Amino acid sequence: MTTVIFSHGQESGPWGTKIRAMAECVKNLGCKVDSIDYQGIADPTERVAKLVSECGHIDDRLILVGSSMGGHVATAAAAELGAAGLFVLAPAYYMEGYESLTPVPPSIPICIVHGWNDDIVPVENSIRFAQSCSATLHLVDGDHRLTGNIDEINEYLRFFITTTSE
Repeated sequence: MTTVIFSHGQESGPWGTKIRAMAECVKNLGCKVDSIDYQGIADPTERVAKLVSECGHIDDRLILVGSSMGGHVATAAAAELGAAGLFVLAPAYYMEGYESLTPVPPSIPICIVHGWNDDIVPVENSIRFAQSCSATLHLVDGDHRLTGNIDEINEYLRFFITTTSE
């Protein structure tokens, strides 16, 4: 069995439009789904601790999905949780003033989706991270929220989950 855990961004909640759509997609693949609520927790380190605390008991094949700061959080927790894969959207890597907080890429399959028109997290940050660890990178015609790209994202997510080895 595969469990998919979602980590939302700083300005959103655990069951926003994007996460609900992705959750439906992975449920249709037979996966268990949950989304961690980080509302009220601004510190990324505290968010990582919460993710590890809430998911440390999962014995299933674990796929972490994160958006923006949630991508940073999922990346930082992936190795400790023994995740089988990491799927991130516009991840907050190499942010100005916080470059040293960018997590070390875990040695697992990683897929990054980033919008060319992102005005929050520069697309170059995802390109740099992907090059550092040979992650799969999909650059799409979208902004930071990627709400206009949900169908495309779900295609990438479906492919990632079904092709990431057990």
